[in-house]
Amino acid sequence: MLRICKLGEAVLRQVAKPVPEITQEHKKLAEEMFETMIEANGVGLAAPQIGLSIRMFVIIADDDVRRVFINPQIISTSEEMVPYEEGCLSIPEVYESILRPKKITVQAFDENGKPFTLEADGFLARVIQHEYDHLDGHVFIDRGDEDFAKKTIEKFAKRQERYAKKQAEKEAKSKRIAAKIAAKQAKKAGK
Repeated sequence: MLRICKLGEAVLRQVAKPVPEITQEHKKLAEEMFETMIEANGVGLAAPQIGLSIRMFVIIADDDVRRVFINPQIISTSEEMVPYEEGCLSIPEVYESILRPKKITVQAFDENGKPFTLEADGFLARVIQHEYDHLDGHVFIDRGDEDFAKKTIEKFAKRQERYAKKQAEKEAKSKRIAAKIAAKQAKKAGK
């Protein structure tokens, strides 16, 4: 399973680069992304969420069809907007009602490099828009209440600080243990 980046990691705020050429590696990556998404109980996963700043995402919406979008472009949206409570694998346990266009038309390439156009509405349209936002460095809370977004960002920044501190402590402990082992081995070798 691939590691899913969390809010606060820089890659989630970068505009992803287009994929210049679709290769077998992208097909393999799509499969790994599907596995990771399913394991995490998600319905969509964008490449920036796994640390890759490329314009690619995978989804399995309510129709259970596996879809890969490479270099997607949303070419039209309906005027009708609908609210829906969204969540995100990169912002676990946070949900907010977000207003989005009910219908969209998107053009993209699949994992085989074949171009397609898809007209989507309802939940499928929402999932595509949510994942598409990731490619432009946006997360769903950016589209909701500003205070809620600010508090969520602060909460995740604190989590990130605690995580970094724990990682530094683990690294320091590992170095101390390695130094002790090296000292013992040097002592034995000197006898």
